[in-house]
Amino acid sequence: MVEGLIFLFGVCIGSFLNVCIHRLPRNESIVWPGSRCPSCAKPLAWYDNIPIISFLVLRARCRSCGAGISWRYPVVELLGGLLAVLAWLTFTELPYQVMGIVFLWALVLLTFVDLEHQILPDILTLPGIVLGVVFSSIYPAWHGVETHLLGFVSSVGGLLLGGGILYLIGTLAEMVLKKEAMGGGDVKFLAAVGAFLGWKGVIMTLFLGSLLGALVGLLVKFLTREEKIPFGPYLALGSAVSILWGEKILSWYLGVVLQY
Repeated sequence: MVEGLIFLFGVCIGSFLNVCIHRLPRNESIVWPGSRCPSCAKPLAWYDNIPIISFLVLRARCRSCGAGISWRYPVVELLGGLLAVLAWLTFTELPYQVMGIVFLWALVLLTFVDLEHQILPDILTLPGIVLGVVFSSIYPAWHGVETHLLGFVSSVGGLLLGGGILYLIGTLAEMVLKKEAMGGGDVKFLAAVGAFLGWKGVIMTLFLGSLLGALVGLLVKFLTREEKIPFGPYLALGSAVSILWGEKILSWYLGVVLQY
């Protein structure tokens, strides 16, 4: 029952995330005006704005102008619901459940903004850094430590490692390649991840993100000859795996290593 309500609420938040994905990179208000068709700008009736259902009923077409509706809309809405339930079931205490849900929603938002616009806006990453430090200081058990000071230290250490390591990689790659190799948004994104997840979360996120980015990048280059692909979505996926299953993966890995 509770999980069902959380899913429905998450789907509704996913609908709001779609608004943010479309408007934030364009510097438009996310509050006013109400939802409208991106093609003809006609306001949507309430029955054409029901998450997932309206997309299916309208067969991915605007009722007014017939323009196609991107599959991104139901995908983000569905992710909003599924990830909320997953975080709720993963964490056992309310503050961590809420923060886990918010963190995963932020990853969805950043992923699709980067996919569509190839940017990770400061308006999303910088508040994430501040929120990560504040939350970690108030709830130090989030980092597996006991005092507020240690929670603060763990968070700040994570953000310095996350931002610093990507900044260093980008600087060295730029010196070798003679062109920008790492965007500032990626640096701030991983700094925010470090503020939330600490140094272990940074390492796991960077490892998984780099591995996935390399594999998909090679495939994309082979199929399309496109060389520049956004790194943010891979960092986001690595972050999601880290926050949900990081401790279990680390315990499993250490168990395997210790056997040898």
